[in-house]
Amino acid sequence: MALQLKQQVRLSQQLVMTPQLQQAIKLLQLNRLELLGLVQQELLENPALEESDVDEAPTSAEMADVTPTQASEGETAASAEEPAADAAPSDAEKIADVEWDNYMDAYPQTGLEHSGNDGGDRPGIEATLTRLPNLAEHLTWQLRLSDVTPEELDVASWIIGNLDDEGYLRAEIEELERISGASRELVEATLAKVQELDPSGVAARDLRECLLLQIRALGIDDTIVRKIVEEHMALLERRDFRGLTRALGVDLDTVVAATEVIGRLEPRPGRAFGAADPVYITPDIYIYKMGDDYHILLNEDGLPKLRINTMYRGVLAKGSNVAKDTKDYVNDKVRSAVWLIKSIHQRQRTMYKVMESIIKFQRDFFESGVSGLRPLNLRDVASDIEMHESTVSRVTTNKYVHTPQGIFELKFFFTSSIGRFVGEAVASESVKERIRKIIRSEDGARPFSDQRIAEMLKSADIDIARRTVTKYRESMNVLSSTKRRRIV
Repeated sequence: MALQLKQQVRLSQQLVMTPQLQQAIKLLQLNRLELLGLVQQELLENPALEESDVDEAPTSAEMADVTPTQASEGETAASAEEPAADAAPSDAEKIADVEWDNYMDAYPQTGLEHSGNDGGDRPGIEATLTRLPNLAEHLTWQLRLSDVTPEELDVASWIIGNLDDEGYLRAEIEELERISGASRELVEATLAKVQELDPSGVAARDLRECLLLQIRALGIDDTIVRKIVEEHMALLERRDFRGLTRALGVDLDTVVAATEVIGRLEPRPGRAFGAADPVYITPDIYIYKMGDDYHILLNEDGLPKLRINTMYRGVLAKGSNVAKDTKDYVNDKVRSAVWLIKSIHQRQRTMYKVMESIIKFQRDFFESGVSGLRPLNLRDVASDIEMHESTVSRVTTNKYVHTPQGIFELKFFFTSSIGRFVGEAVASESVKERIRKIIRSEDGARPFSDQRIAEMLKSADIDIARRTVTKYRESMNVLSSTKRRRIV
């Protein structure tokens, strides 16, 4: 069959991701601080956009004149909007008046005048003046105050450089000898001096050496303590107290007293220096209970009120009296500024709707806490507010809400379900809370195994397997029953 070139007319539909649509989608997944950074960047780059005075009187602009057609990624969604591509000059004059003030009149419930918190829970100014030294700086400072030779100081710098965040030495003596060019005797002597520095146990090569260094530094002369660390670490890690009594030939009380001393030692000497600076979460949404109702306030503290520059409005109003290049430039900048303002407005409305739907589905949580959490997925909220699941997912990403029960990420309210033998399913977070309470109330000498916890939950009408209990326990960073055992 011969190949031929033919022309065909075909009618098809396809979704085009315009820059405006991409911007609207991007704004949805930004938290408050990220949005503030983007707005500040736009204020620098777009001369048609300016920050308005918060105290100035509201304008008579009409948002109805610029309400665009709704669109979404893959399906229709109320969170992504796209206006008509070809706007008449008269429309440009109208959209030039879009400002925050009119939106404040139309949507006062979003809390655009809300000032967030008053700074009472923020760190003081003195907390931002300096930073704590890290482990390497702390050790180097001590070495420079010690009686060490320049050769020892050079070797010590290689030792300190090979410490991990927990303070353990992750290099062999042979490797240090090779990279420093020093003799083995000098490396070992310098390592001994580094191990005498604060914090005790630093530069140890394993847990046993770390604990022995601390025992020596603290002057602990209990031979049972030293013998447990030197010879019976495996039994101690398994909390096998009976095995320790047989191996050491002493009574149980002596073993318990020795393990209590060991338990007060620091297995990670670099812990105090390896921790990062605390991250303070600023909620994007505040939920307040007034009477029997919950009210939503969006945190817009520090977010500037935007408007179109009056000079650029004047250029648009002159119409044909302006050069074509100038008019095209102004139209482009004004259109970009208006799209940013409208995208922010739409983002706020979408966040409000999603939070309103979450309150409706999870009202028991806001009343009684985690135990009242019910199974919820993105599809439920998307159907309730008539938006696409991808829109709800973006809105709930990396955003936090302040509730009467504490501060939670929005994703926290979307949980999987665990079936019951009779009745409705229960949320997985509620099951985790039950497991946490069971472990908290157990007898330390006889902690509950995962199988026993699964049986207790089944007796409470929760259909759960032992491996699921294990998975939930590990996700909560709770040790196994063997390692939780202790002698009271």
